Amino acid sequence: MKISFKYITCCSSRYLGTGTFRSLHFEFLLGRSTIASIIWDTCVAIWEVLREEFMKEPSMEDWMEISEKYERRENFPHCVGSIDRKHIRIIKPWGSGNEFLNYKKFSSIVLVAVADSDYCFRYIDVGGFGHEGDSNLFKATELGKRLYSQSLHLPQPRPLPNEQNGQSVPFEFMADEAFALSEHVLRPFPAKTLTHEKKVFNYGLSRARIFVECAFGILPNKWRVFHRPLDVSMDLSDTIVKA
Repeated sequence: MKISFKYITCCSSRYLGTGTFRSLHFEFLLGRSTIASIIWDTCVAIWEVLREEFMKEPSMEDWMEISEKYERRENFPHCVGSIDRKHIRIIKPWGSGNEFLNYKKFSSIVLVAVADSDYCFRYIDVGGFGHEGDSNLFKATELGKRLYSQSLHLPQPRPLPNEQNGQSVPFEFMADEAFALSEHVLRPFPAKTLTHEKKVFNYGLSRARIFVECAFGILPNKWRVFHRPLDVSMDLSDTIVKA
């Protein structure tokens, strides 16, 4: 049976917008396996064709542009993005034990993302098990490996604004307490030992980090497939999140 391109694109976008196979079955008079095949092919094509245009690896100039926007909008210099993770709810795969069970007591795969101050994802990694800790999960991603091996093409350290003769400071990603502190990853000071200066720093870091949380909030409201558990194979779940 031949299916027109119009049916394929409409069926796939409708699924990503609603998250249900049943309504598509009645609307397009197609079987569940056919719909799953259409969604698989479409999501793979979206990721492979559009990735280099909309989520290409940032160059040093791109990192600088991101940092300048953060400084203009939040008065937080040397910030090249905010990092966080989102648990994508799934139906527990048969025979998986507790691999996908997270601390919130539901099965999930983990989306690790870096967002800029335009609420755009600049890097994502999908497929981590729900039970894994955020810090170890980040270190296992391609971004984490390149960040810790100093091969991410970040701008060279330089003094902060208004301190032209001061100490050179590296460019940083903003993260929460779940991530490990490192040369290029900043996290808040612990709440137990906060001076006034540390409270001010934590407030500024929180304002810079909130963009990735807002991006995670925008995601399910644009694509309502994330409002319910993904009831598909693991490979298709990863592909849907990437698309």
